[in-house]
Amino acid sequence: MVAKNQRQYRIAKILQSQQVASQVELVTLLAEDGIIATQATVSRDLDELGAIKVKGFEGESVYAIPELPKDQSSTFDHLKRVMGEWVVEISVSGNLVILRTPPGCAHVVASALDRSRIDGLLGTVAGDDTLLAIADEPTAGHILAKRMSELAGISLG
Repeated sequence: MVAKNQRQYRIAKILQSQQVASQVELVTLLAEDGIIATQATVSRDLDELGAIKVKGFEGESVYAIPELPKDQSSTFDHLKRVMGEWVVEISVSGNLVILRTPPGCAHVVASALDRSRIDGLLGTVAGDDTLLAIADEPTAGHILAKRMSELAGISLG
């Protein structure tokens, strides 16, 4: 039997790497990793982790965790996946980059960007479907926006 914090860490990692639509699906994914948990336990874990339902890539509701501990960093592959799945438009003005997402998804992208430590990014502020990324002065917004558009696989708006 694994400790609660280990199980919750594994849940967070699963939700980071794939879209999970139900608690039953999450129980199955945990079992594949050798972690036995009931649906009720997973439900409590999701609540404690602050997991929320957001619209998935194909419109279905999936679980997401808005923020992980600040000392965790996002891998390049994770950032590229999040940007590619959630960012639908990028525009720039001065040192400010605006990213648009489907409703309810901006915080997921902002969290991934904040944890990525991408060069030139000072930080983000997220709303419901829009987030503001602020570039440092040496980088300038257009350079940061270009990096982000390449990650997202879209052209600048």
